[in-house]
Amino acid sequence: MNEKQSEKPVVYFCRRITADNLVNIYRMLGREAKGRVAIKISTGEAGNPNHLSTDVIKKLVHLVDGTIVECNTAYDGRRNNVADHLQTAAEHGFTAIAEVDIMDAEGDISLPVRNGRHLKENFVGKNWRNYDFTIVLSHFKGHPMGGFGGALKNVAIGMASSAGKAWIHTAGQSKTVPVDWDNIPPQNDFLESMAEACESVFDVAGENILYINVANNLSVDCDCVAEPEAVEMKDIGILASLDPVALDRACVDMVYNSDDPGKAHLIERIESRNATHILDYAEQLGLGSQNYILETVEPV
Repeated sequence: MNEKQSEKPVVYFCRRITADNLVNIYRMLGREAKGRVAIKISTGEAGNPNHLSTDVIKKLVHLVDGTIVECNTAYDGRRNNVADHLQTAAEHGFTAIAEVDIMDAEGDISLPVRNGRHLKENFVGKNWRNYDFTIVLSHFKGHPMGGFGGALKNVAIGMASSAGKAWIHTAGQSKTVPVDWDNIPPQNDFLESMAEACESVFDVAGENILYINVANNLSVDCDCVAEPEAVEMKDIGILASLDPVALDRACVDMVYNSDDPGKAHLIERIESRNATHILDYAEQLGLGSQNYILETVEPV
């Protein structure tokens, strides 16, 4: 079954996380990454071992002749400037498999937000305009602020410039970096701002974008945390869709439906941050659907 055969978006799922299965699930989507391809991942903060494995992603990266893209952070650390960020990417093996482009190395560009309650514009890394197609390749896991991080967060915060990240975190109040974390707006304003930022990116990308989540190393903390809490839940697998809302919802559902008792801490993180509000609001904005069809793909 493909997207055109159902009104509901299809989410493809493979339990076994390997390079071949990642390529296979990409092909299942039926949308070829053409031209200059940006592969948006998180390079992971220095010292964090939970980021995506280069052994898993390099075959797909090479297949599409992709460039790994990132933007600098809005907090103090080893990824808040280009030189340190590239060094961290090298330490994590990414520069060995592809060119790494820190897209806000020379600033950002403004994208209009059509339906923003909080944002009227979104600021993404300037170099994004150099690409024809974007593969949003996300490590699905917990997150200290968002509750969970998947495709939507990888687009919203991940593609935002350093100043753009501050803009989203403050719900359109400030581009000052580093963010004053003691004076940020209510949680739902942040979650809604992330969804609004996604809208601006999706409007520009059109059909030249797709979404893959690798749900493994499921700590409650993101790859942006230098010393994350221990992984307590077993790996889930690879999921992919042309609908990012459906994809993130499917990942959350799999956490809740898992028979792994280690899920309790991750669920607490999701619920304590009201994390699924981003899915509700993104659906309200018309960015996707939480009502999906799950299609299991046999491992290759």
